[in-house]
Amino acid sequence: MPVLGIGGLFFRSRDPDALSAWYREHLGVGAGCSAVEGAEADEWTWQVEGGPIVFAPFKADTDYFAADKAFMLNFRVRDLDSLLEQLNAAGVEIITKPEWNDPATGQFARIHDPEGNAIELWEPPAS
Repeated sequence: MPVLGIGGLFFRSRDPDALSAWYREHLGVGAGCSAVEGAEADEWTWQVEGGPIVFAPFKADTDYFAADKAFMLNFRVRDLDSLLEQLNAAGVEIITKPEWNDPATGQFARIHDPEGNAIELWEPPAS
């Protein structure tokens, strides 16, 4: 197969500049950011670490995320607890549920960006 991975994610926003700034500030995500030590991001790209990506269409009537949203972002993170402390200190509302966590799949939390898009934060289990 010729597909190597996801090359981008594009979605509509009421205020793209403000939303981009929010993602950079709170999650280190987006143009000019790098999750890879020593890698340099440019004005268009976000340098990411390789790893698993879940690509899963959900049923149209799922209650796993808001019915008025067509998608939910899921970010693979390192040290979820520290990230949640930072987000909490910045006033970002955090949702956690013990039933989301499983030793086989990892730990999860959910936040929403300023436009109400759900963001699932996922720390995979230690290998």
